[in-house]
Amino acid sequence: MNEVEINPRKREQKWAWLWLGYTGFLFIDPILEPSWRLWLCTLAVFITFLGVFASYIRATDEGHPTRYWMIAFTFLLGLITFPWNGGGSTFFIYAAAFLPFTIQSKRHVLALFVVESIAIVAEGFFFHARGHFLDIGWPNVFIAILLLFIIGGSNILFAEQRRSNARLLKAQDEIEQLAAVAERERIARDLHDVLGHTLSVIVLKAELAGRLIERDPQRATQEIADVERTARTALSEVREAIGGYRSKGLPAEMERARTTLQTAGVTLACESTLPKFTAAEETVVCLAVREAVTNIVRHAKATHCRISFTAATDGHHLLVISDDGIHSVLHEGNGLRGMRERIQSLGGRLSITNDPGVTLHIELPHAAQSNDGQRNTDLRNKDQRCVTL
Repeated sequence: MNEVEINPRKREQKWAWLWLGYTGFLFIDPILEPSWRLWLCTLAVFITFLGVFASYIRATDEGHPTRYWMIAFTFLLGLITFPWNGGGSTFFIYAAAFLPFTIQSKRHVLALFVVESIAIVAEGFFFHARGHFLDIGWPNVFIAILLLFIIGGSNILFAEQRRSNARLLKAQDEIEQLAAVAERERIARDLHDVLGHTLSVIVLKAELAGRLIERDPQRATQEIADVERTARTALSEVREAIGGYRSKGLPAEMERARTTLQTAGVTLACESTLPKFTAAEETVVCLAVREAVTNIVRHAKATHCRISFTAATDGHHLLVISDDGIHSVLHEGNGLRGMRERIQSLGGRLSITNDPGVTLHIELPHAAQSNDGQRNTDLRNKDQRCVTL
């Protein structure tokens, strides 16, 4: 248990000692009818209860066995004290006040209230009008039962509120933990997409520079410079991915895809107008295009790639990415799995076919354009199109 958890508990224990104020009723009879025997017995009972009360509040766990024993002992102390000191009814009230904080079931608590009341009535009937030291008046019996239900009933409400607050805090902790897990998964997916793409480009350009270093040193130098620039871009994208602000828009992503595919000797065809997306949708589409292009460069051995955006009749945006490569085994790895999770988080669908090349069908439900998304979209050229390279 850490310090944050300990301090509130200690604070509760300190405030609990204020409940000892009810024991003041024990001293009413000795003050009104003073006698050494009454004072001696009252002080002995009070000191005994102090030990019981201290043991109860230190039994920190709800439902702790010690609490049950302390409540039973408190009620027994009331039965012993009540016949010779009317203030002994205080112990009945303490027992009723403790029960809601020990037993969660309200039905069981109320049932125990009834049992306590029956025991008090039975004791009152047995010791009524004895005319000596042990004597219980009916008004004291009714007042004890009335206070038992009033204070015990109010504590039921307080105990329920306390448990609700505890459940709320626990739920908040779980939400924070789940959010942390989700954020780690997001970062893992995004780093995979960012690094997978840029490292593939670096490998391709490095291989090309190695082949050209003797034949065309000037072109090899240019490719090495591109490798350095791409590596710096990768470092910047990793930093942006950690912060969650890495997307520079769909047009920039399409231009990056064109450059990457061109380096790998793949021709990109895209003749459809780029649609308007919200910020969240645009991020998902950009990462989907990046992952698809990375897979084509790595595995497809393709010569042509086609990307098209259309608006489906059911109100969905449809993105189709296809290639003419050779995929002997279509395996959904971390990249495609991350792509599917991101698409599904927006209520979309991802389907994959591979006859003969691989085709990705991505459907996203059309959402109202956010203000930020609208401002970003207005900065684009409305007539911007991807053309056949």
